Amino acid sequence: MKSPLLSLPGAVPAEGVDEGVAAHYGDLFREQRALSDGTGFVDLSHRGVLSVSGDDRLSWLHLLLTQHVSALPVGEATEALILSAHGHIEHALYLVDDGETVWAHVEPGTQEALIAYLESMKFFYRVEVADRTAEFAVVHLPAGSITEVPDKVVVRETPYGRDLFLPRADLESYAEKAGPAAGILAHEALRVEQHRPRLGFETDHRTIPHELGWIGTAVHLQKGCYRGQETVARVQNLGKPPRRLVFLHLDGSEVHLPARGTELRLADDSPDGRKIGFITTSVRHHELGPVALALIKRNVPADAPLMADTTAAAQETVVEP
Repeated sequence: MKSPLLSLPGAVPAEGVDEGVAAHYGDLFREQRALSDGTGFVDLSHRGVLSVSGDDRLSWLHLLLTQHVSALPVGEATEALILSAHGHIEHALYLVDDGETVWAHVEPGTQEALIAYLESMKFFYRVEVADRTAEFAVVHLPAGSITEVPDKVVVRETPYGRDLFLPRADLESYAEKAGPAAGILAHEALRVEQHRPRLGFETDHRTIPHELGWIGTAVHLQKGCYRGQETVARVQNLGKPPRRLVFLHLDGSEVHLPARGTELRLADDSPDGRKIGFITTSVRHHELGPVALALIKRNVPADAPLMADTTAAAQETVVEP
């Protein structure tokens, strides 16, 4: 899905998984400051959108998701995961129920595989699953925004702002009223500042929810009967996750940010020393400078200085060791 807002003045297309929307509109830090101040909006129209309708939608999703949704109140936002049989994260969903339909947005390009899995699990339940990506675009309004929301638009409100499921045909006209546009890089910078993981960035093929701090926000520990629940319970009650998410303050004298996947080692190790983790997302923040999220081994001391290739990094704990 290529956004029509790429025609706005100064728009520079994003690359990789976020291809289809703007990376920025000419001034990354101005866009970040605007979002921090509660103004403007972010075009997330490249994200997948799906809906689940039918009388059994909540009780059915409750059996499949890590989150407790059987009695999800109308209009209350939540997030949930789908795990593999071994407890590894496969999908992340950002949900809201409007009283008749559950709406969710997901990472770009993941909706087809997710819907295929959901369809395979319908059995006798009275539910209908639909890919709505071609019809609806996700628009993000930052926390504190007073921008008007059109009537009958489904809104998912969180402490970080509001996600609108806007009819795709209305995207351009809404952008004219919503104030200054901010690109995906500004949105990502604030996500990193807020220590929020993202599927495909902070996750790999073996990530479990405990490693990222998704316990509590996306995983409910007082429910069972979903795929991968045994691993979640075992780690919670008997063990500790092998890795943990950290926030890194990077050396600001470096010209280039370390890319995702850049190996981390202890600062006092030799350059070819033992790998203890890797960068998951790195950004330039308008106040904090260059910062990153990373996954490191659980037993790395919380105050140990690290090196990301040639870039020095200081830890800030996200998930407790």
